[in-house]
Amino acid sequence: MRTVLDEIRELIEVHARPDLGTPIPGLTLAKVDSVVPEHALTEPLLVVLAQGGKRILLGGNVLEYRAGQCLVVTANLPITGHFVDVSRHAPAMGLGLVLRPEAIAPLLLKLPAGRLAGSSADLPAIATSDAGTDLLDALVRLLRLLDRPVDAPVLGPLIEQEILWHLLTGPHGEMVRQAGLADSALSQVNRVIQWIRENYAEPIRIPDLARLAGMSESALHRHFRAVTTLSPLQYQKRIRLQEARSLLVARAGDVSGVAHLVGYESTSQFSREYRRQFGASPSQDATRLRAEP
Repeated sequence: MRTVLDEIRELIEVHARPDLGTPIPGLTLAKVDSVVPEHALTEPLLVVLAQGGKRILLGGNVLEYRAGQCLVVTANLPITGHFVDVSRHAPAMGLGLVLRPEAIAPLLLKLPAGRLAGSSADLPAIATSDAGTDLLDALVRLLRLLDRPVDAPVLGPLIEQEILWHLLTGPHGEMVRQAGLADSALSQVNRVIQWIRENYAEPIRIPDLARLAGMSESALHRHFRAVTTLSPLQYQKRIRLQEARSLLVARAGDVSGVAHLVGYESTSQFSREYRRQFGASPSQDATRLRAEP
C-alpha cells in the first residue's frame, strides 16, 4: 500500500534541484547520495527525512534522525552532519521548511489556555522526533502545490500555518513557542547570535553582548550555552572558521589573508583551529573543495 512517505519521496524525486530551492518560499528539497561530512550554519528550520538518515554533531551532542522523523531547529547553529545509509541507488531524500517567528507569533494567541506559558527551563535549539501522521499529511499537501503553481500563493501560507500548529502542539511545542515570543530567552539569545554572525571578525566583549540581550553576563552564558551548546566565544570561532572555508574556495593560496579577514591575528593559530575543525590544513581543504563539483 502506498504511504504518505512514498508520495513525499516521489514528489522530491520530481522536484528536487541542485540548488535545493523550490517556487514555494521557505521550502527546500534535497536528494543526496554522499556521506561526506558537511559543515553548515543552519537557520531556524523544520527538516523531515523521507529516505535515508542523517547524523548531526553540535558541540559535544550527537543527534540522528531517519525516514519518517524530523529535526527542529530554532536558532542559527553551526553544525556538522553527514547522511547515513545512502548510496547512488538509494539517496537520502528530505524537505526543509524555514520556521519564521512572524508566522509563529499569531498562532500563539490561539493555543489552549495554559499552553502559552510553557516552562522556565532552558531549552536547546535543536531536537529530533517522529514526524507524526498529521504533520506528514500537511507536508505532502504542501509538496503537491509544486504541481499547482496557481494555487500555491494562496494555499501555501494556509498549509504553512497548519504545519506550524502541529509543531506548536507537538513534542517540540515549547521550543517552537519560544521562537515566536519576542521576549523569550531564545529571542534574546538570537539577538546575540545575529550580532556575532554580522560582526564575527570583531573582538567579542561579553558585557556588550549581555546588554544587547538584556541579561546579566552569567544569565547570557547560561542561556547561550543551553540554546547552542557553545559559549559565545566558541560560537564566534565556528562562524569564523566556516566563513574562512567559504573564502578559501576563491582564495586558496591566501591563507594568511583569509585568516586576517575573519578576525585572526595569528595565521598559525588559524591553521591549527582550522585543521581541528575540518580535518585538514586550510590549503589542503581548499584544494579539495575546489576540485569538487
